[in-house]
Amino acid sequence: MKYLNQNFLYSIMLLNMNVNISLRAISKLHVKQASNFLINGRRFISTSRILCQEPIKNKSKEKVSFPGATGSYFTNEIRFIQSIDPIPTYRVMDRQGKITDPSQDPQVSENFAVKIYKDMITLNILDLILYDAQRQGRISFYMTNFGEEACIGSAAGLDNEDMIFGQYREAGTLLYRGFTLDELMNQCYSNENDLGKGRQMPVHYGSKKLNFQTISSPLATQIPQASGAAYALKRAGNKNCVMCYFGEGAASEGDFHAALNIAATMKCPVIFFCRNNGFAISTPALEQYKGDGIASRGIGYGIDTIRVDGNDVWAIYNVTKAARKLAVEENRPVLIEALTYRIGHHSTSDDSSAYRPKKEVEDWKRLDNPLVRLRKWLEDKNWWNENFENEYRSSIRKEILTAFSKAEKLHKPSITELFNDVYDHPTPNIIAQRQKLKQLIEKYPNNYPLEKFKNKGKDL
Repeated sequence: MKYLNQNFLYSIMLLNMNVNISLRAISKLHVKQASNFLINGRRFISTSRILCQEPIKNKSKEKVSFPGATGSYFTNEIRFIQSIDPIPTYRVMDRQGKITDPSQDPQVSENFAVKIYKDMITLNILDLILYDAQRQGRISFYMTNFGEEACIGSAAGLDNEDMIFGQYREAGTLLYRGFTLDELMNQCYSNENDLGKGRQMPVHYGSKKLNFQTISSPLATQIPQASGAAYALKRAGNKNCVMCYFGEGAASEGDFHAALNIAATMKCPVIFFCRNNGFAISTPALEQYKGDGIASRGIGYGIDTIRVDGNDVWAIYNVTKAARKLAVEENRPVLIEALTYRIGHHSTSDDSSAYRPKKEVEDWKRLDNPLVRLRKWLEDKNWWNENFENEYRSSIRKEILTAFSKAEKLHKPSITELFNDVYDHPTPNIIAQRQKLKQLIEKYPNNYPLEKFKNKGKDL
């Protein structure tokens, strides 16, 4: 009990919670030697340990002992801190596809690199076709990935068993994992083969087989869900992590801050991947925040953070691999901010010419195109050429159009799917609603286009 003094007892009182700790247990604590211990299963750090130490002669180096920020030190200077040095942006290739530092070369195989490039081309052509389809009224909605195709590199840096929570522009990630063109088209057409049974807007994909949680429209809801899923993986002892994608606009939501804080304090194996493409629909980054992008927020929450060139597929790949290692091996959450530029409109409901010059968009497309950058890298290695380019573009376009045509001809899901999957067994009110719909259809048959639905309503 030599070093057990009032300061120590006071530090326990600061917990502001009821604890059961016996005098015998207290007598065994040596404050100078042990500042970490458990009380009722919860970790407690004794900040009074600092108070017990001998006064130091150099007061400018005196550490703060208050539990709110134990890494701080005392100063006699009034200085308000508004900014720190800008966070650097990691990259591997320059805009000409040249490796800027040989030590950062990803050292990947030809097949691996060509697959990523082919997926980027597929995504690009898919976007062109489905965007036009929406404009023709054949699907109700669409969002393109123009300018952000390099994010496929993040999928390549993960294990296929890692869980993904996406936002709106992760079709490339799904393509890399093996989501088929038929599955993509079926979802956008909400037909009878749609894995989501026609209940979601187009581009709101999901795949249990590929460990990809279904996308939801409300902004940022997936971010705290990802922290929770990662905590569950940690509790289960599963050596996988969670990847969570979102845009810089979603980082303005409260869910973003809650998610990062819980991931940091609970040491969740989650990677937060922010696609900062410069615009939250029509709101430019300049009007969204004043700080140093989104990456600076991760540092504020005590999270390992890095900023990366979002148009450089190998930079994204290298960073994701390193982030996954931290998350899986050390249970450390990571924030990746990928700086890129959205070439397309936010969605088919948006006209970006109303808030940015068309010339600026064309300049970005021409001068810093993720596909062009990777193609030049491949050509320098003699892994790609003009003939390969033309052949693949022609063949994949035919495959996409074939899947498009098949999906368009299929029926909509059965009307009964309106009432399924909410409860394990239908509740009385669900049964009553189903019966009511059946009566309405029988009374007004001309108002319901049953021929468009699987089973034509006969299974109601």
